[in-house]
Amino acid sequence: MNQAENKQSPYIALKYPQFVAFIFANSFVTMALLIQEVVLGYAIYKITHDPLALGLVGLAEALPYISLALFGGHLADRRNKKTLMQASLAFIIVGSLVLIWATSPNSGLSQTQLLTVVYGVIMLIGFARGFYSPASSSLNPFLIPKEVFANAATWQSSFWQAGAILGPGLAGFLYAYLGLTNTLWVVVGLFGVVMLLISTITSPPIPVQNEQKVNIFYSLREGIAYVFKTKVILYSISLDLFSVLFGGVIALLPVYSEDILHVGAEGLGILRAAPSIGAVLTMLVMVYFPPLNNAWRNLLLAIAGFGIATLVFALSTNVWLSAGALFFTGAFDSVSVIIRQTVLRYFTPDEMRGRVSSVNGIFVSSSNELGAFESGLAAKLLGTVPSVIFGGAMTMIIVTIVWFRSKELFNLKFDK
Repeated sequence: MNQAENKQSPYIALKYPQFVAFIFANSFVTMALLIQEVVLGYAIYKITHDPLALGLVGLAEALPYISLALFGGHLADRRNKKTLMQASLAFIIVGSLVLIWATSPNSGLSQTQLLTVVYGVIMLIGFARGFYSPASSSLNPFLIPKEVFANAATWQSSFWQAGAILGPGLAGFLYAYLGLTNTLWVVVGLFGVVMLLISTITSPPIPVQNEQKVNIFYSLREGIAYVFKTKVILYSISLDLFSVLFGGVIALLPVYSEDILHVGAEGLGILRAAPSIGAVLTMLVMVYFPPLNNAWRNLLLAIAGFGIATLVFALSTNVWLSAGALFFTGAFDSVSVIIRQTVLRYFTPDEMRGRVSSVNGIFVSSSNELGAFESGLAAKLLGTVPSVIFGGAMTMIIVTIVWFRSKELFNLKFDK
């Protein structure tokens, strides 16, 4: 009886201390990276006043990440996951220290040299994330039993979104009151906390068969093939790729805050935080009411809602209406995240989690960082508002196509 009650408890995943340490680390690293991303993006736009320059930030991080993520997934399946995370995080900390030097008043760098260093460090951080992300994603399922995967996905996403709220929300105010360089010191401090939390986690043993010498290209092909033959995984991560690739507006928020809504750095913090506030509040509700009954229908409806909210944001000239629209993009996206993470946990074999996570990471990175480049390029060619309208409309078209092509997945169920 107690076991049945535990399985139904909305807090069951939080009874595992290493999982709790993991989700706190996940939250803090997200917060740190987003603070860094927001203040660097705002500083770059203040220097260049060019939306394409913002898009290039996403491209600079995405290309190295995508080039290494599959190899990072291969290593995550065959090496100590915790060690890979720590080494990658140390590399990211070094990059952040270089940014502190470059942005300090005593660096003596010209604006062109400063931009070169910033883009270069962003590329190096992208390389490091190519190892950190697959190791982190593949470690996570080993920290909790399978029967609480869905609950764990909700809590992990909630903590991630908490970091995603505090990061952008603090970034604008930290930039306004501390300046760029001192804000980057805050980022380094958060990375230090993450390193301490990771040190408390025990990495799972490497399976015996993975210690044998395996052809790396065969290993990578095996991971890619598994994703493409497992329709529920392929469709779920493809929906995320295309909806955020076309419908994401985050990279353009400095343009909106400066030139359309005229709300400055503090307003940028509010706009950046709004999607995550919507997401975390929705996820708190989903702790008690998981969206896994009629999961595929719920996933498609959530992404359609994301597209509609994007269109409202595109047409708004009022900061509070814009923030409200962004709130709902986060709320709808949170439903999508819970379902997609549960799909990945349930349908991926333990021995392939690193490689499948890396393929998923490439899709996510493509949607976020390459989506940022697409947003910047589209804004440059079409204008800021028309580019966001185009993205929202494309999201609606993609959802409609997938709805008719994936009818067999409407019966998708998860074992309890």
